Amino acid sequence: MRSNKEIALDAIDLVTPAILKLFERTNRKELHIVIMDPTLKPWESDFDNAILVEQSLGTPSEWTIPFDKLARKKAHQAWRNGCANVDIQNKHPSALQDDDILFYGSFVYGNIVVGCSGVEQHYDMLMSSWIALAFEQLTVAEYTKSKAETPTKAFR
Repeated sequence: MRSNKEIALDAIDLVTPAILKLFERTNRKELHIVIMDPTLKPWESDFDNAILVEQSLGTPSEWTIPFDKLARKKAHQAWRNGCANVDIQNKHPSALQDDDILFYGSFVYGNIVVGCSGVEQHYDMLMSSWIALAFEQLTVAEYTKSKAETPTKAFR
C-alpha cells in the first residue's frame, strides 16, 4: 500500500484538471494547498510536523498575498477544531483564537484536513473538499486492493 503522502499527492494530481477549469471563473489563478497528516492529532504533534503535503499552483514568486500562510492558517484552524473553519466562524465564533484567519477555505472529511487559499473563499473550500474526498477514496481503493491481495496481513 502506498504511503499517505504518495496518495495525497496523487489526489492533488487527480483533481488538478478540475481546479484549472475552475480557475476560468475565479478572481485569480493561484492556489496553495495544505494537507494534514490524518494519522496525527493536535495533542500528538505540533502543527508544522503534522503537515503531510504542501503544494502551490500558479506562480508563487509573483504572489502579492501570502496564500501559503493563509492556507496554513485555514488548515491549522480546521485541524485544531476537527471541522471546516467555516463552521467555527459561522456557528462557534467563541472558539476563534486571536491569530485565527477570518477567511474560510478548509474542509474536513473524517480525519483528512485540507486548507486552500488563493481564490474566493467558497472556491478555496470547494477545492479543499475535492482534494480531501479524493485522498480518502484513493486510500479506500488502496486499502481494498491490499486486503484482497493479502487477506491475512495484520497491519498497514
